Amino acid sequence: MPEPHQRESDCSIDSSPPSRGLDRRLSAKHRLIQSSLFTETFAQKKRWVGRYMVLWRRSGENASLRLGVITSKKISLRANQRNRARRHLREAYRNLRPYFSGEFDVLLIGRRNILGADWKDILREMLKLAQRAKLISDENLKKAKEAHGIG
Repeated sequence: MPEPHQRESDCSIDSSPPSRGLDRRLSAKHRLIQSSLFTETFAQKKRWVGRYMVLWRRSGENASLRLGVITSKKISLRANQRNRARRHLREAYRNLRPYFSGEFDVLLIGRRNILGADWKDILREMLKLAQRAKLISDENLKKAKEAHGIG
């Protein structure tokens, strides 16, 4: 029987972190927040352009597969649409991050086509851009495609 002010479902949830590998959370330490890091990323001029997103790679001090996301008003003037695009980019990265390796940070810029994109197309493109940016090995690429059902 649950205690007062406690949900019954709270008793069965295991909130402990995973025992091995990278966890899939995107807490503050997994995100690029400082504007100086965004500026540094752009200054390095390492970018790969896709239909739904542009991937920028930052190497340097303290780089550890952190994520920064930008969606401008070029995507849509409506904030809810830009937020949806950001959620898609963060979720795709969160799912694929365990397969990435290297001392890099990643900056994703959403493009207008992401609003009408299928989820598997977003994952497929992120894997393609990550492979071109050398964020993922061929072996991990195959594992990621199998795990997410991407052909």
